[in-house]
Amino acid sequence: RSHNAVHSALWLVLNFTAIAVLYVVLNAPFIPIVQITVYAGAIMVLFLFVIMLLGAEQLQGITGAHGTERYHQAVAIVLVLLLLAGFVTVLTQGGAGGGETAVIDSSPVALGLRLFEAYVLPFEVTGILLLAAIIGVAVFTRRKKKEA
Repeated sequence: RSHNAVHSALWLVLNFTAIAVLYVVLNAPFIPIVQITVYAGAIMVLFLFVIMLLGAEQLQGITGAHGTERYHQAVAIVLVLLLLAGFVTVLTQGGAGGGETAVIDSSPVALGLRLFEAYVLPFEVTGILLLAAIIGVAVFTRRKKKEA
């Protein structure tokens, strides 16, 4: 656990890179390049810019009751155990990938057409949601600076 927001953002780059490796394992050659370029590159530059612009490098500790912290840890452990049980069930019963493999055109042109034709609304909503999150962080940070 890091109390430095810049360190947390850099660990997120490692997470994005691990996801790109999973795409390579799934034999999708174009998606990992996009993952590294867009997320680990552009999005992380944006995150770091916002963190440093707002002066929020040092994360303030959350003061809460120890009982709720233990509760959240217990819920997380139960969810991880359920996830592992699901994986074991799928692997032992052979339920994963039992059918034929679908042939999917994973070229950049096909991906772009699919993204901006079939998924244009979710794409735009995601952009608006990210914009609202950045504005919200800016508003909350400025309010805290005025109070201090």
